[in-house]
Amino acid sequence: MAEFLFWTCLLLPAYAWLGYPLVLRVLGTFISRPVRSGNSALSVSIIIAAHNEAAHIQSKIRSLLGQGYPASALEILVASDGSSDDTVALAEAVGNARVRVLDLPRMGKTRALNAAVAEARYEVLVFTDADNVWTAETLNHLLAPLADPTVGCCGGTLVVHRSGSSLSIGDRWYRRYEAWLRELENRVGCMVSADGALLALRRELWQPIPDEVNDDFFLSTCAPVQGQRIVHVPGAVVLDHGLAEADKQLHRRIRVTVGGLQSLLVRRQLLNPMRYGAYALALISHKVLRRFAPLLLVPLLLANLALWDAGPLYRFSLLLQLTGYAVGLAGLFDRSDRLPCAFRLAGFFLVTLVGMAVGLVQFIRGRRYSLWNPQQSR
Repeated sequence: MAEFLFWTCLLLPAYAWLGYPLVLRVLGTFISRPVRSGNSALSVSIIIAAHNEAAHIQSKIRSLLGQGYPASALEILVASDGSSDDTVALAEAVGNARVRVLDLPRMGKTRALNAAVAEARYEVLVFTDADNVWTAETLNHLLAPLADPTVGCCGGTLVVHRSGSSLSIGDRWYRRYEAWLRELENRVGCMVSADGALLALRRELWQPIPDEVNDDFFLSTCAPVQGQRIVHVPGAVVLDHGLAEADKQLHRRIRVTVGGLQSLLVRRQLLNPMRYGAYALALISHKVLRRFAPLLLVPLLLANLALWDAGPLYRFSLLLQLTGYAVGLAGLFDRSDRLPCAFRLAGFFLVTLVGMAVGLVQFIRGRRYSLWNPQQSR
């Protein structure tokens, strides 16, 4: 029994994090679903949900206006979700006719986005955050795949260009891993979802976002649920900074996990391989198994303890696990960054795994998150 538990709890997380990308890499040598890109000349509504973003909103709006997109085909909607600072006044002070500001009461990000979409006038909805920075030609790169009529959603690449200190190095490597995984999915035509830092969706595919879901997952899956593809656009790059504090990393991962599981519940029809084929299998591998994997690590450790006398393989595995946890804990307590970066990277993954496990438990117990405060994740 202990051996069965050990191998089950080892192989499922190993597949979720390593085996799945390997399968995609192998499939990519035999299967390719190219996307026809071009100058789509589509009209675009860029939507920013903002809560107390006075420090970023003007520079963000100006960067969007400077993308070189035709003025007659671009509008920017800033949906202020009950901001108590100068977000609204500063956004209005930009003084450009293409910018419209919605001064909304506090209602949560998803409702703010829904309110903004109701005001949007153009063919493509582009969603982005107030505090990230777009690189040159990001918008043109992002929209190019929409020249292919089979593509309904496009996602950009989030790059952590200022990893800073402490656990923020983990953000950089995690984002690189996610971008790599999306590239592999993209090659075989089963990209699961786009990052909410930058995504474009055809207006006719949009569906109102329910409360308590992760808006980026729900928005991007508006495409596959209606028979169209999500694609990854490496050239559409947005720059962000890493999060150094362990408590903020933990709270963000808990909230994202709860919202992600709620999103999967809302979109559960996409988990049916009989109807959605390879996309459903990718969704199960990328989202479902990964979110359940952290809970298997405790029984894995207990089973390994019970198998100490079963042979050198089990003793080596136990020592490897204990060493990994010890390195992670050392990285968490290394507040002055004296240890090598591998310790801080291990600390990041330890916090991530704990946050995912706690989030799963909270979801099962009925905990949900409706309001948001982006300042808590900076």
